[in-house]
Amino acid sequence: MELAHSLLLNEEAYNQLGEVQKAEFIFEWLRYLEKLLLATSRNDVKEKQKTLVEQLLSLLNNSPGPPTRKLLAKNLAILYSIGDTFSVYEAIDKCNDLIRSKDDSPSYLPTKLAAVVCLGSLYKKLGRILGNTFTDTVGNILKAVKSAESQGRYEIMLSLQNILNGLGAAAAPCHRDVYKAARSCLTDRSMAVRCAAAKCLLELQNEAIFMWSTDLDSVAALCFKSFEGSNYDVRISVSKLLGTILAKAVTSKHPGTAASRQSIRRVSLEEVLELLGTGFLRGSSGFLRASGDMLKGTSSVSRDVRVGVTQAYVVFVSTLGGAWLEKNFAAFLSHILSLVSQSHPKATQTQIDAVCCRRCVSFILRTTVGGLLGEKAQLAVVKDICQAIWKLKKVMDAVMSDGNLETRVGSTHVAASQHMLVCALQELGNLIHNLGTTAAPLLQDSSTGLLDSILSVTLHPSISVRLAAAWCLHCIAVALPSYLTPLLDRCLERLTGHKSSPEAVTGFSFAVAALLGAVKHCPLGIPHGKGKIIMTLAEDLLCSAAQNSRLSAQRTQAGWLLIAALMTLGPAVVSHHLARVLLLWKCVFPASPKDLETEKSRGDSFTWQVTLEGRAGALCAIKSFVSHCGDLLTEEVIQRLLPPLPCAVDLLTQLSSILKMYGSPLKTPSMVYRQRLYELLILLPPETYEGNLCAILKELAADLTAPDIQVSASTFLLPPLCHQDDLLILSPLLQETDHRFIEEQLLLGNGVACGSLEYDPYLIYEKDVEGDSVPKPLPPALSVISSAAKLFGVVCAHVGETQRLPILEQLLDSIKHTKGARQQVVQLHVVSSVSSFLKYVALSKGCLGPEEMKRFALTLVTGALESTNPLLRCAAAEAWARLAQVLDDGAFTAGLAQVSFDKLKSARDVVTRTGHSLALGSLHRYLGGISSSQHLNSCIGILYTLAQDSTSPDVQTWALHSLSLIIDSAGPLYYVHVEPTLSLIIMLLLNVPPTHAEVHQSLGRCLNALITTLGPELQGNSTSISTLRASCLLGCAVMQDNPDCLVQAQAISCLQQLHMFAPRHVNLSSLVSCLCVNLYSPYLLLRRAVLACLRQLVQREAAEVSEHAVMLAKDSREELTPDANIREVGLEGALLILLDKETDERLCHDIKETLNYMLTSMAVEKLSLWLKLCKDVLAASADCTAITCVDTMQEEEGDKGDDASVLTTRHDEKSHPFTNPRWATRVFAAECVCRIINQCENASSAHFDIALAQEMKKKDSRNDFLVLHLADLIRMAFMAATDHSDQLRLSGLEMLLVVIRRFATVPEPEFPGHVILEQYQANVGAALRPAFTSETPPDVTAKACQVCSAWIASGVVSDLNDLRRVHQLLVSSLTKIQAGKEALSHLYNESASTMEILAVLKAWAEVYIIAVQRHKNHRQPLKTTSCLEDSIRNGSCSSDGLLDLVYADLGTLSRLWLAALQDFALLTLPSEFASQLPAEGGAFYTAETSENAKLQYYNSWALILHATALWLTSTGFVVADPDEGASDLSRPVTPTSMCQGSSSGATIKSPEDVYTDRFHLILGISVEFLCSLRSDATMESITACLYALQALLDVPWPRSKIGSDQDLGIELLNVLHRVILTRESPSIQLASLEVVRQIICAAQEHVKEKRRSAEGSISILPTILYLTIGVLRETAVKLPGGQLSSTVAASLQALKGILSSPMARAEKSHTAWTDLLRSALTTVLDCWDPVDETHQELDEVSLLTAITVFILSTSPEVTTIPCLQKRCIDKFKATLEIKDPMVQIKTYQLLHSIFQYPNPAVSYPYIYSLASCIMEKLQEIDKRKPENTAELQIFQEGIKVLETLVTVAEEHHRSQLVACLLPILISFLLDENALGSATSIMRNLHDFALQNLMQIGPQYSSVFKSLVTSSPALKARLEAAIKGNQESVKVKIPTSKYTKSPGKNSSIQLKTSFL
Repeated sequence: MELAHSLLLNEEAYNQLGEVQKAEFIFEWLRYLEKLLLATSRNDVKEKQKTLVEQLLSLLNNSPGPPTRKLLAKNLAILYSIGDTFSVYEAIDKCNDLIRSKDDSPSYLPTKLAAVVCLGSLYKKLGRILGNTFTDTVGNILKAVKSAESQGRYEIMLSLQNILNGLGAAAAPCHRDVYKAARSCLTDRSMAVRCAAAKCLLELQNEAIFMWSTDLDSVAALCFKSFEGSNYDVRISVSKLLGTILAKAVTSKHPGTAASRQSIRRVSLEEVLELLGTGFLRGSSGFLRASGDMLKGTSSVSRDVRVGVTQAYVVFVSTLGGAWLEKNFAAFLSHILSLVSQSHPKATQTQIDAVCCRRCVSFILRTTVGGLLGEKAQLAVVKDICQAIWKLKKVMDAVMSDGNLETRVGSTHVAASQHMLVCALQELGNLIHNLGTTAAPLLQDSSTGLLDSILSVTLHPSISVRLAAAWCLHCIAVALPSYLTPLLDRCLERLTGHKSSPEAVTGFSFAVAALLGAVKHCPLGIPHGKGKIIMTLAEDLLCSAAQNSRLSAQRTQAGWLLIAALMTLGPAVVSHHLARVLLLWKCVFPASPKDLETEKSRGDSFTWQVTLEGRAGALCAIKSFVSHCGDLLTEEVIQRLLPPLPCAVDLLTQLSSILKMYGSPLKTPSMVYRQRLYELLILLPPETYEGNLCAILKELAADLTAPDIQVSASTFLLPPLCHQDDLLILSPLLQETDHRFIEEQLLLGNGVACGSLEYDPYLIYEKDVEGDSVPKPLPPALSVISSAAKLFGVVCAHVGETQRLPILEQLLDSIKHTKGARQQVVQLHVVSSVSSFLKYVALSKGCLGPEEMKRFALTLVTGALESTNPLLRCAAAEAWARLAQVLDDGAFTAGLAQVSFDKLKSARDVVTRTGHSLALGSLHRYLGGISSSQHLNSCIGILYTLAQDSTSPDVQTWALHSLSLIIDSAGPLYYVHVEPTLSLIIMLLLNVPPTHAEVHQSLGRCLNALITTLGPELQGNSTSISTLRASCLLGCAVMQDNPDCLVQAQAISCLQQLHMFAPRHVNLSSLVSCLCVNLYSPYLLLRRAVLACLRQLVQREAAEVSEHAVMLAKDSREELTPDANIREVGLEGALLILLDKETDERLCHDIKETLNYMLTSMAVEKLSLWLKLCKDVLAASADCTAITCVDTMQEEEGDKGDDASVLTTRHDEKSHPFTNPRWATRVFAAECVCRIINQCENASSAHFDIALAQEMKKKDSRNDFLVLHLADLIRMAFMAATDHSDQLRLSGLEMLLVVIRRFATVPEPEFPGHVILEQYQANVGAALRPAFTSETPPDVTAKACQVCSAWIASGVVSDLNDLRRVHQLLVSSLTKIQAGKEALSHLYNESASTMEILAVLKAWAEVYIIAVQRHKNHRQPLKTTSCLEDSIRNGSCSSDGLLDLVYADLGTLSRLWLAALQDFALLTLPSEFASQLPAEGGAFYTAETSENAKLQYYNSWALILHATALWLTSTGFVVADPDEGASDLSRPVTPTSMCQGSSSGATIKSPEDVYTDRFHLILGISVEFLCSLRSDATMESITACLYALQALLDVPWPRSKIGSDQDLGIELLNVLHRVILTRESPSIQLASLEVVRQIICAAQEHVKEKRRSAEGSISILPTILYLTIGVLRETAVKLPGGQLSSTVAASLQALKGILSSPMARAEKSHTAWTDLLRSALTTVLDCWDPVDETHQELDEVSLLTAITVFILSTSPEVTTIPCLQKRCIDKFKATLEIKDPMVQIKTYQLLHSIFQYPNPAVSYPYIYSLASCIMEKLQEIDKRKPENTAELQIFQEGIKVLETLVTVAEEHHRSQLVACLLPILISFLLDENALGSATSIMRNLHDFALQNLMQIGPQYSSVFKSLVTSSPALKARLEAAIKGNQESVKVKIPTSKYTKSPGKNSSIQLKTSFL
C-alpha cells in the first residue's frame, strides 16, 4: 500500500496486482491523493495536472465501485480548483458522453454512474466558473434519469443536488426541470432514490421560490405521497424537506419588484398548519377536494404517512426555532390538539387509530417543547396547556350538566374531547417531570390553578382521561416531592367522600395508585401512616362493592388497585398489613372446586364480570407483592399464599365454558384474568404450583392456538427470544432511534394498536422501562399471548418428560390444520413457546425428554427457519442452536449443521438461504467451533459464496452477519481465515452499492469481529500484519464515507477497536474530525458510537483530542454542524451543549464520563476554560431575583464589599454560548466545579496560596491558579445554592462546602492575620439562609447544616457578631427539632425528619468540638462546665466567643446528643434482639421506619459521639448537667433515664448510675464500631470515635472505670490493636496509640490506688518481706576488706521503704501489719543461726543494721514485745564482744541511732542493757592503748554514744553520767612529755579527748569542778595536758578533721542512710 502514496498513480505497481488488489490500490491512492493535493503547491500541481487528469479520467472506464467513484470525483474537482481549469470542459464533455452512451450492460453501469458523480462533484466545487455548460449537463442527466435503474436514479439525484449547490441562483433556468424529475423520484419504488430526491429538492428550495409559494400545496401533496410505504430513512429525509419548505414559506421575505411580490401569494401560519393537518388526517388524498371518500369520511390514512407528517411538524417547528415557538405556542398547541379533536372524528374513530394519533401528537409536543425551549419558556407553556385543559373541562361540564346520565355519557363531544385532554395531560406531566423543582413557583401560582385543573378532569367520563390525569399527578409528585403527600391526601379525601360516583372511584383510585408509584422515585418518601389509611380504604371499597351494583366493578377494581400499588412501598410498609392482604386474597377465591361449580350454576353475566375483575385484581396485587416485597416471602408466607392457587387454576380451566354460557361481555375480563394469572405464575417458583402444571400447560396450548386469533404479534413476541445482535439486521424499526416513540406503531403493523395505559391501568404504579414517558401496555389480546408463551417455557420444563410429547404433538397438529394467514399466526405462537421452552431448559441445564421430542422440536424449528417472516426465522435460528445446546450431542449438532449445508447448497430462494445461514451462525455462537475445523471450513466456504450473491442483498446481509458470529465465536481458530475474509470484506465494501446499507452494516460487523480477533497483534510490524492493518484501515475509510449513518457508526466502532489495539497506527486527527462532524448527528446510534469512541480516546489522550477538535473548528470546514460551537467553547463546551439537548440516558452517561475524563486530565492546565464553561452554564439561567437578594442582604448586614457586585452582575460582556440550560446540566456543571477543585488540590500548592499564585502569575502570565478565581467559585456556589431546583441547591451547597474546606486557611496577604474567605461572609450567609425556610425539603436543610458547621468551624470569621449570622441559622434549626420526631413536617417519611434532626445535631457537634479544641489551644484544658460557666460569667472567655455561643444551648444539645446515641445503639443491635427494642421507636425514629433511619444515624453518630464525650469530660463525670431538670423541651426527648427525662413512675437513678450508663453507652458504641470496621467506614467516623475515647479517658472517673475492670481494658486494647493493624493512616494509628496510652495510665492509676489500699497491701506484704529478707540473707556475707555489697544496700533500702509504709499505721491493716513485721524481724534474728555448717559466715553488721531498721522504722508495738526485744539486745551485746574493730565501730554507730530514738519505750531498754557494757569497754583505755586508726575510731564512737546518753538522759541523771564520762576522757590525755613522744594515734586520741572536754566542761561546769576538786590525780593530768597542748600549738594539727570523719578510709561507710 505504501506504493500507492504518490501524486501520480504508480501504474507499474498497479499492473502487477490482481483484480481485488487493484481496486484496493486505486482507492488507497485516491485517499492519499486527496490529502496530498491540498498540501501540494499550486505550481507542482499544474506541472503534473495533465497526466493526473488523464489517469483520473481513465479510471472512469475501469468500473469503479461506489466509494471509489465518489473519491475519484472529489479528487478531480480538487485538482481543477487548485490547478488550471481550461481542460475542465473536456472532462465535463467526456463525462456527458459516457452518460449518453447506449451501452446498457451491467458491466458498463459503474462507468456511467462514475461520470454522473464526477459531474456533480465538479459543479459543486467549481460552480459558476463553469459558465453555461450546466444547461447541457443538467439536460443530459435529466434525460438519463428516465431510463436509469435505481442506482442510476439515486446517483443522478445526488449529483443534481451537488450541481444546484455549486451553481446557486445561476441554475434558475433548470429549476423547473430538476423539480419535475425529482418529483417522480420522490415516490420511487426504491427507498434510497426517494431519500436522494428529497436531498435534491431540499437543495433546490434554497433558490426555487416557487416551491414554497405557488407550488407549496403540490410539494406538500408530493411529500405525503412519498411517505406512503416509506422506510425510516425516507421519512427522515422527506420530513426534513417538507418541514424546511413550510418554515421558509412562513418566514421568507420575497425578493423582487412590487409586481412580482404581488404575484407570489403570501402563506400564513394557519395555512401551513392546515396543510400539515390535512396530511396528518387525510394523507395525500386530502387534496382531492371533490373526493367522495373524504366527504363520506371513509378514507383512512396509513400509519407511515401519519408518522412522516408527525416528523415534518417537528422539523417545521425546529427550523423556525425556540423563540418562534415560544411566541406562537398558543396557536400551535391549539392546532396540534385539534388533530385529535371532535372536528376530525375519522382520526380517532377506532381505539387503535386514537391511540396512534395521540402518540403522534404527544411526540410533536414532547420533541418541540421539550427540545427547543428553555426552562423559563417551558413554564409559560405549562400555563398555556393548563388554559387548554380548563377550556376543555368547561366544554365537558356544559355537556355533562345537560340531559340524563345516558345521553351525557354517550355524548360525542365528551368522547372526542378525551383525546385532546389525554395529549395535554401527558405533555403537562412530561414537562413538569423534566422541570423538576424549578416548576415549584408554577404550582404555587393560584391564577394558573394547575393542580385544580388536573384534579377536576380526574372525574372525566373517559377512562383514558382519568388515567392521563393520574399519570400527570405521578409526574408532578416525582418532580416535586413536597407535593406527593398533600396530593395523596387530597385524592384519598375525595375518594372517601365520593364513593358513590363511579368516575370518582376509578379516577381517584388511579390517582392514588399513580402517586404511590411515585414514592420509589422520591427518596424522602411519604409518612408511614398513609399505608394504613390506604389499606383501610381498600378494604372498605372491597367490602362495600356488593352494596351497589352500579359501583361493584369500579369499587372492586379500585380496592385491588390500591392494594397492588401499596405493595410498591416495599417490605417496611407492607409487613404491617400483610396479614390483612393474605386474608383478602384467601377470601376472593372459592374454598373448593365444589364451591366453584356452585358459583357457575347461579351466576349471571354481570356477576361474573365483577367476580373476574376482583380475582384478576387480587392476582395482580399478589404479583405486585411478590415483585416488590421479596424479603417478606418467608416459608410461612409462601404457605399462606398457595391455597388459593389451585382454585385460581381451576377457574382458568372453566373460563371457556363460562364464556360460552355468558357470551362476549366476559371476553375481555376473562382474557385479563388469564393474563394476570400467567404473570403471577411466571414470578412464582414452579414448585409452588406443581400439582397444577398439566392443567396449566393444556390451557396455555389452547391459548396459543385459539381459533379466534387473527393478529400477528411477531414484533413484540419474538424480539425477547432472538439474540439482540441478530435483531439489528432484521428491521431498522427495531433499532433505537430518536423517533422510536412514534416509529413503534409501524413496527407493530396496522392491525395492532400501540401500547396505551387504558389497556392495563394496573401499570400506572409500575416504573416504566423507558424513562419518564407514560407506561405503554399492549392490549390484553396481545399481552396474554406474550405471557402464555413465556410461561409455557417454564411449565413445559417442569412437567414430566412423558407429558411434554402430547402437548408438542398437539401444537404441531394445530399448525397443520390451519391455513393461510392464521397458520402463520399459530406457527408464530408455537415457535415462540417452544423457543421459550428450549431457552429455559438450556439456561437451567435441563433435559429435553424422549427421542420423539427431539424429532418434533426439529420439525417445528425447521419449518420456522423457512418462514417468510424474518423475525420468525431469526427466532427459529436461535431455537435451532438452543436445541443443540440442550442435547449437547456432537453427532446431533454436526447433523444439524449438515442439514443447513445441504439446504444452502440446493435452495435458491431467499427465505431458505437467509434462515439456514443464520442457523449456522447461531450454532457457532452457542457451541463454539462445532467440534471440528472441518465444519468451520465448510461454514466459512458456504457463507463466502452467499455473501457474494449480488442478486439478493438480503442473502448477503444474513450470510455476512452469520459470518461475523462465527468470527466472534471461533477465536484463535479463525486466524487462518483472517486474510481471505478481510479481502472479501474489502472487495464487497468497494463494490456493493450504497443503496444496500444493510449489507454494509453486516460488513462492518464482520470487520469489527476480525479486528477483535487480531487484537494486540495489530501492533506488529511484520509485512503480513502491516498488510492486514492497512486493509482494516481502508475498510474503515470506505465505511466512514458511506451515506448510511449506521455504517458510519460501524466505522467509528472499528476505528475505536483499532485505536485500542494499535493506537500508533490510527490517525487521531482524522478520527477526531469524524467524531466532531457527527457529534450532533440526527441519528441516535451514530451519536452513541461517536460518544463511545470519544470516551475511550480521552481516557488516554484527552489533551490531543481537545486540540485536534479546536484545530478542526478553526479550519471552519462546512461539514461541521453549526450546533457544535467548538471554536468558541472547545470540545468540552460542545459536549456540555450536547448534554443539555440530549435525552437518551445511555448517551448522557457517556457524555458525562467523557467530560469527567477530560476534566481529570486537563482541568488544571485549562483552568480558565473549564471554570468559564461551568460559570456560563450556571449563570445562563440564574434567577435574577435570587441573585439580587444578596445585595440587599449585604446592605442590611453592613457589608458593602466589592464581591456583592460580582454576584449581582447579570450578563457577561459576551452573550452566553449556553441558552437556558436545564437544571440537570447545571447540576453536572456544579459537580464539575467540585471535581476541578479536587484536581487542583492534587496539583500545585499555589492553587491555594494567593501570594504564591500572584507571584507566579507575574513571572508568566500563562500561569493560572484556582485561588485567583475564588470570586467566581463563590458566585457559582451562590447561584446554585439559591436556585429553584432542589437538586441544584444540593450541588451548590456541596460546592460551597468544598470551597470553605479548601480555602478556609488561605491567608489574605494585604491584611495580615485575616484569611481570604473573610470578605465573602455575607455571600455565604445569603447562600445558606434560604435553606432554613419552612418550605425547604429536609435534605437541603440537612446539607445546609453541614455547610453552616463547616463555615463556623473553619475559623474564617473571628468576630462574634459576624459569626452570629450563620450561628443563628443553626439555633433556629435546633429550636425546630427540640420537640423531637412529632413536631417536624408531615410531608415526608419519618426517616426524613430523622435525617434533618441528626444533621442539625451533627452540625452542632462539629461546632462544639471545634469550640472546645480552640479553647484548649488558647487556655488550659477545659475542666468542668461549672468552671466554664464562672469564666464566662466573669468575662474571661470573651475572646473565645465560639464557646460562648455554643454554651447557651449546651444543656439542650447534650440531651439530644445522648438521645441520638441511644437510638443509634438500639438500631445497631443484632436482629436477634429486635424484640427488646421499644415498640414506639426511639427519640428520633419510629419503629416502622427504623430500617430507613439506620442510614441517617450511620452518617451522623461519630461526631455526635465525640461531642458528647467532650461534654461529659467537661462535667468531669462528677457534677450535674448545667441544665439538669430544666424544662427546655416540650416533651422528654427520650424515654430513657439517660437524659433524666424519664416518665413518671420510673425509678430515679443515682447520679453514679446515670454516669455509668452514659460511660457504657459511649464505650459500647465505640467498641462495637471499631471491632468490626466496615469497608465503607469513613476516616471521619474512625478518628471521631478514637477522639471520643481520648476525651472520655481525659478525666479520672472514666479512667477509674477502665482501670478497675481489667477485662474491659484488655478488650479495648484488642480492638485498638486490630484498628492499628487494619488501617494504615498515620492519624488513625496515632489516635489509637494515644488511647492505648490513656488505658495504660488508667491501669497505673488503678495500681497506685490499690497500693494506698490497706487490704490489698496485706495480701502482698508477706511475699515482699520474704523476698527482701531472703535477698538480704543470701547476700549478707562477710566480704574481704569488710565491704558491704550493693545488693545488701538495696535490700536494706527496700526494707526501710516497706517498714515505713503508711499502710502499717492504717487503722484497717495495723494489726495484720504488726504481726507480719514481727514475723519478719524474727526471721532476721534467725539468720544468725546457720542452716548448715558449710554456709558462709554471715555479716553481723548487715543483720544488725536490718534489726536497727526494724527498731527505728516500725511502730514500737513491733519491736517492744519482750521476747523480740531481748533477742535484739542480746545480738547487740554479742556483737560488742566481737574483736573485729569494724564490727564494733558499726555497732556503736547503730546504738547511737537507737539511743537517740525519741520514744523511751524503744530506746530505754537498750540503754539500760548496754550502757554499762559500753562504759566498761571505754574504761579499758588505760590498759589497752589504741594501736591503729580503727581502734582509735572505736573509742571515738564509744564516746559519742556516751555523749548521746547524756543528751537523752533525764535532767536529774545527767550529772551522774557526766561524772562517769569525764574521767574516761581525762584518762585519754597526755602530759607535756608524753605528748612529745606519743604516736600519732595517741596524739589524735589526746586531741579528741581535750576538745570534748573543752565542750562538756562549760556545759556542766558544776559537775566538772566538783570532779576535779575531788580527784587531784585527774586535775593534775588535765593541767599537764593543757600545758603540753599549749607548747605544741605551733604544730597546729587540724583535729577537727579527725573528729568529723575519723574513719575516712573505713570501708564500712554507707552511701545511703537506712535509718
